[in-house]
Amino acid sequence: MKNTVLGLCLGLVMALAQAGDVLSLKAGHPQSYVVKKGDTLWAISGMFLDDPWFWPELWHYNPQVKNPHLIYPGDVLKLMWVDGKPVLVRHSAPDNSVVKLTPEMRISEITDAIPAIPLDVIAPFLTRSRVVSDADLEQAPYVLAGKRGNIVAGAGDQILGRGDFSKDETYGVYRRGQVYKDPVTREVLGVEATDIGTANLLATEKDVATLTLNRSTQEIRRADRLLPMEVRHIHARFEPKAPVENSNGYIIAVEGGVTQVGSLDVVTLNLGERNKLEPGDVMAIYSAGGIVTDPVTNERVKVPDVRAGLLMVFRSFERVSYALVLKAEQPLKVGDIVKNP
Repeated sequence: MKNTVLGLCLGLVMALAQAGDVLSLKAGHPQSYVVKKGDTLWAISGMFLDDPWFWPELWHYNPQVKNPHLIYPGDVLKLMWVDGKPVLVRHSAPDNSVVKLTPEMRISEITDAIPAIPLDVIAPFLTRSRVVSDADLEQAPYVLAGKRGNIVAGAGDQILGRGDFSKDETYGVYRRGQVYKDPVTREVLGVEATDIGTANLLATEKDVATLTLNRSTQEIRRADRLLPMEVRHIHARFEPKAPVENSNGYIIAVEGGVTQVGSLDVVTLNLGERNKLEPGDVMAIYSAGGIVTDPVTNERVKVPDVRAGLLMVFRSFERVSYALVLKAEQPLKVGDIVKNP
């Protein structure tokens, strides 16, 4: 179904990132670029800027338009100089005239608009993945058996659950994942509840319920937990920005259980809402400096941490956050440090 979208003839204004700091153009940047399907605002900004994460501050905002960040495949962006500042403007006229920065009606699939980051990478974490306390998981209802006594079930099957089903009529089916611990204090930060399906409540008799599985990503087994579906706002677009507070933390896990981390990998941080971290916050990644021996004094000296990449938080919980690695300048790993950029 087509959606009516207010599009804006957009301009990426190379303005001040903060007082006194002028954003610089990247060496060898192109003079123009044709937007393609699969592009992201982040990637386009990276073609022109040394620091692409500042892109929200570069877009020219028109107060008459609620969301000026909509550009689409086929749009042509050209670099120009206006009042001594480099500006990216969208051209659509055959004579290459600059499109006037005023709202215009555009009929297009809103999903065709170029996103800030590749949403397909983080979509499963936005919609279904959860970090809960150990107590919440232990007290949650659980799968007792298949309706016919079978020990595994899948989408379309009915299952029996046991516990308190008074909170909702739709439940997510979860399996206990890894336990997140702070690498320094050893505080338990939460338990990963791995999403494996969705079930609808059909009937209850005392503490035993009958449910039907309408979705499953793997076999549903006995003792898998049933949690009420979350009611929360899903961020469909992100605007990378600096965190409100200066916080130092660590990458404590990476999706898939691997040890090496690269660009567009999803990682878990030991920082969360209690650290004022929220979706869109960008942090720099540092590899811890090693220990070297001073050739003169023979002392063992710790060398400075080395900046190794950038990540952006896209979902935060009380004590931990999920983040997407936007840039990896060298191989990253669990245990690397994160700081304000």
